[in-house]
Amino acid sequence: MTHVLHWQKSTFSGGGEGNTCVELAATPTALHLRESDTPDTELTTATVPLAHLIRGVKSGLFRV
Repeated sequence: MTHVLHWQKSTFSGGGEGNTCVELAATPTALHLRESDTPDTELTTATVPLAHLIRGVKSGLFRV
């Protein structure tokens, strides 16, 4: 079964017009992320790996 993706713009995208937005769409089994300036390229993941990534970023694990 194919799900129609309903993209939502991130509230952190600045609120202005243009191609500076991160967009998210969810299906029952996956999360889809893309940048508005390259809408044909998307990242698809499940909630658990994304939650681990977000925790790592927030904790400073990826600081240079």
